[in-house]
Amino acid sequence: MDALLIALLGCLLGEMGGKSQLLLLALATRYERNGAIIAGVVVAAVANAAISAFAGAWIGPMLGSDARLLFLALSILFLGVGLFWRVSPPDILGGWRTGAFLTTALGLFILGFGDGPQFLILGIATRTADPILAGIGGAIGVIVALVPVVVVRAQLLEVLPLRTIRWAGGIILLVTGVLMALSATGLI
Repeated sequence: MDALLIALLGCLLGEMGGKSQLLLLALATRYERNGAIIAGVVVAAVANAAISAFAGAWIGPMLGSDARLLFLALSILFLGVGLFWRVSPPDILGGWRTGAFLTTALGLFILGFGDGPQFLILGIATRTADPILAGIGGAIGVIVALVPVVVVRAQLLEVLPLRTIRWAGGIILLVTGVLMALSATGLI
């Protein structure tokens, strides 16, 4: 259950104010088809989470306990550092003529591939014996962060103190990641 909750909260935090939300806002405004866009979000989130969970389940047994902990610490540090960077608006995929669902699914899948939340799911799946729960939690976290942007559009991004959320989350993740790394290396 820890894998599910950590992945859910970490991915939710990692997506707040990120490129995925900005891309989704542009696509929601462009297409005005909430159902198709939300379905695309779910497909992209589940696909990225499944790839990460599978890779973590595959890599985990090859590593020792301390190496798995260090791998998770690095994924948390990676996500934390990413929250401090200024987010530039992504390409709004204006040239894509694939429709609301496919443009959303493919656009978010490509944008999320190798991003902080996906790497966090990989780290959790590598560290824990519950890669399926890590994948489910990560997918739910991404979906919970992105779907309200489709429904409420720009009002949500204007109301939330995204900069404060990203900075506070970044600090928490950095401290957590450093403590985990120090523990994995035997320094504390």
